[in-house]
Amino acid sequence: MDYKVFTGARIFDGERLHENSALVTSNGRVQAITSYSGLPEGAEIISLEGGVLSPGFIDAQVNGGGGRMLNDDPSPDSMYIIAKGHRTYGTTAMLPTLITDVGAASTAAIEAAIEAVKAGRGVVGLHLEGPHLSPARKGAHLPELMRPVEDSDVKTFIRAREEIGTLLVTIAAEQVTDRQVQALNEAGVIVSIGHSDCTADVADMRFDAGARGVTHLFNAMSQLGHRAPGLVGAAIDHPSAWCGIIADGHHVDPRALRVALRAKRGEGRLFFVTDAMSLVGSDKQSFTLNGRTVYRKEGGFCSRVVLADGTLAGSDVDMASTIRYGVSVLELSLVEALRMATSYPARFLRLADRGHLRPGARADLAHINDTIEVTATWMAGELSA
Repeated sequence: MDYKVFTGARIFDGERLHENSALVTSNGRVQAITSYSGLPEGAEIISLEGGVLSPGFIDAQVNGGGGRMLNDDPSPDSMYIIAKGHRTYGTTAMLPTLITDVGAASTAAIEAAIEAVKAGRGVVGLHLEGPHLSPARKGAHLPELMRPVEDSDVKTFIRAREEIGTLLVTIAAEQVTDRQVQALNEAGVIVSIGHSDCTADVADMRFDAGARGVTHLFNAMSQLGHRAPGLVGAAIDHPSAWCGIIADGHHVDPRALRVALRAKRGEGRLFFVTDAMSLVGSDKQSFTLNGRTVYRKEGGFCSRVVLADGTLAGSDVDMASTIRYGVSVLELSLVEALRMATSYPARFLRLADRGHLRPGARADLAHINDTIEVTATWMAGELSA
């Protein structure tokens, strides 16, 4: 067998750190984490200078990167450009995300994802964030394109899931019925509640029907009040709800995130998403979104991206930066911050062979140094350019 052995770094296996150990891979898959005395003969040795070797990061919400927005051109080539733009920062698996647009854009994105997933270049599915959102919580989305879910949409999503493999749809609780959520969940479509002004009771009904979590907790949703817990309160309290968070210092005050991290109960966890726009991996200072100019504004933990009226329009953060933010600002251990970028999103997306380094997992890897900067990534055991 064609063995590769990674030495010289601590190894994070998706749950815990291994000291004084080596990672053995073969044919793009993990074989074992072992002591230095148990290495296969004739293996290629890859010596790392300290730091941590981790499963590659997984991002369930990526609108753009490398200078390209998916909405501008929902094609396989756009998906590859976006994935490459984020790979420098340790992301080896991502869901390109189409925000609210016309029906033809959704159709094109579905067709593009079918092809891109087969190519094995870091695209592992598709995230459709809209058009079934609430105008009351529109964020940077166009409210005139928003509408309720129809049964024909359910059929379209189910067919797309069957061909793509992993399909995540963000839907406002008030734009979908329990029956529709149940049908989608039973067919393997991952339903996330977001851009919603629903009550906590309605949110609980959708979670019980099969909605798996919420999209960017706290942002574009009904907030937590002491008599009206809203979608935020329901998501934190419901044991099965997973919560994506944007940890960039702009979208959510760190005190609110620290409270949510401490309060979240059940199997569901908080996990990092970037909600990144095209500027990540690019030196551009602006781009267009549905015909509106979005600007990069410097300052804070990282720069922010806003419409002319100051509305946040996605983020300018990468996954490695969210891990640094988790450790330095949210007071997480490095292990927990890494889980939130690897094993937790893998579990949310039901990606069985990613997000961990157990035998049989894909050898998608990221090496970080002591300041949590990515020095190298590997896709199926091959060093990425």
